[in-house]
Amino acid sequence: MWFGLSIFVTDKSIRPDEVAVEAEARGFDSLWFPEHSHIPASRETPWGGVEGAPPLPEMYWRTLDTFVALTAAAMVTEKLRLGTGITLLAQRDPIWTAKEVASLDHISGGRVLFGIGYGWNKEELASHGVAYNERRALLREKMLIMKSLWTEDEASFQGEHLKLEPSWAWPKPVQKPHPPVIMGAEAGPRTIADMVEFCDGWMPLATRHDIAGKVEQVRESVAAAGRDPSTFQIIASNARPETLDTLREIGVDGAIFGLPSKGRDDVMSRLDHLTEALDLA
Repeated sequence: MWFGLSIFVTDKSIRPDEVAVEAEARGFDSLWFPEHSHIPASRETPWGGVEGAPPLPEMYWRTLDTFVALTAAAMVTEKLRLGTGITLLAQRDPIWTAKEVASLDHISGGRVLFGIGYGWNKEELASHGVAYNERRALLREKMLIMKSLWTEDEASFQGEHLKLEPSWAWPKPVQKPHPPVIMGAEAGPRTIADMVEFCDGWMPLATRHDIAGKVEQVRESVAAAGRDPSTFQIIASNARPETLDTLREIGVDGAIFGLPSKGRDDVMSRLDHLTEALDLA
């Protein structure tokens, strides 16, 4: 099992290049940065879309741009994989996003892990012109457009909602056919269908989603579609060191541990604790 780290890097936290250097030096496999374009002040949607959730922490509206931050991390590391955890693709332009992912994969030498999700904040989605009940269909078509741009010399797409006329776009990603696409969401029937169609992995929240009850179903669905389930990664996000034995037993491939969105001293303290607990020293 491999181990990664996730942190909201903000204008108040440790710098993305600093945490990347420390993560690689300690032997972590990957570093993941979340994203939010902004948070509408109305705050009508509760944190995570969960009724009764605590107030939303300010790191959500202070987070740095994911691809700028990951580029900073790429420039000071050699082996650390660079994860978007997660990209809110439904509210993004797929053509620009395909360019950003491919460019980051190019300059990092093929180290990108492209985590995606549907999005939970209705007001944030609405600011981008996306209706909440359309976000799944839009994510699917945007991801298919991106795959076409990554893999075809003359890319094109025709869907129910979106269209891409025959187009040229370079660079292509270093990783072939493209960086792994990892879905960050609970594994309901529609999400499993999406993962089977256009994803290379599943990244549930260890603190909220039913991983143990879904691992077998997800892998069986991948196999039923004629794909090799051994190549489909299952990654537990927000994992805790004390749950690793259980995660291994149920067949999880990787575990991501959260770092506080704070300054260097607090982050280093948590990193030191994780390094010892995971026996990475």
